[in-house]
Amino acid sequence: MSHVVRGYVGNKSATFPLQVLGFEVDSINSVQFSNHTGYNHWKGQVLTAEELNELYEGIKLNKVNHYDYILTGYSRDTSFLEMVVDIIKELKEANPSLVYVCDPVMGDHGAMYVPEYLLPVYRDKVVPLADILTPNQFEAELLTGRKITTEEDAVEVMDLLHKMGPETVVLTSSDLPSKRGDQFLVALGSQKIVKPDGTNTSQKICIDIPKVDAVFVGTGDLFAALLLAWTHHHPKDLKAACEKTVSVMHHVIKRTITHAHELAGPGKRPSPAQLELRMVQSKADIENPAIVVEAKVLQKSSH
Repeated sequence: MSHVVRGYVGNKSATFPLQVLGFEVDSINSVQFSNHTGYNHWKGQVLTAEELNELYEGIKLNKVNHYDYILTGYSRDTSFLEMVVDIIKELKEANPSLVYVCDPVMGDHGAMYVPEYLLPVYRDKVVPLADILTPNQFEAELLTGRKITTEEDAVEVMDLLHKMGPETVVLTSSDLPSKRGDQFLVALGSQKIVKPDGTNTSQKICIDIPKVDAVFVGTGDLFAALLLAWTHHHPKDLKAACEKTVSVMHHVIKRTITHAHELAGPGKRPSPAQLELRMVQSKADIENPAIVVEAKVLQKSSH
């Protein structure tokens, strides 16, 4: 994931909540920028595939390459992404129970913000390795080649993604109308569970998330990190993991928007700097969130 000197995105968004929730985190910074690219100005460096491999080689030579989880986010380069795939394959060989959490960052609202040639790499190489996948609606449509216009479509797309590899799929946002009105957006999740007798069952959930009128950066990285942590604590209960994840998000975003408006002053739109996530101030919420959203179980089906 990326690193910024100032603010919260990429590893800066993911590392603190994971540490607070009890994880040791080894970060590789795919870029090092002064700040996120939503500001007027940004400077910095990009890690190449060779440099990534060099860092991994150092870890390997010291025989400290045993990991329980891997989390990946934004990548805009084929050789880098393919190097990530090679490293994860090797780590999974070293620890077959390793859980790979993949946020397949490609675009949103019908537009790709990575080069189109990354799609087949994600679809054919990355997703089959993933255990937990957190696409938004557009990314899920890209990966499956299917459009989502109804809840049934979303369920089908999640099942198609399961067939590609991941046991847990969460559509982090969708354009589906919420039954609670236009102030909410709909997220959906699906988890395949193998029962003791060897048969498969799946839990499908739907969750209405309160909308906030502002553009935040780093929320996708935060979501993926929190989902990793809460699925670790609730391995067979996607409903509980998603409720805790979305509740933390709600608390962080609410604290952020309140603070941003205080800084901006009455009637003024907050700047990117004022909208940086209030991460440290949300430590107590990250550790023990008050549950403010409830996920609805859509179906539990046996296969």
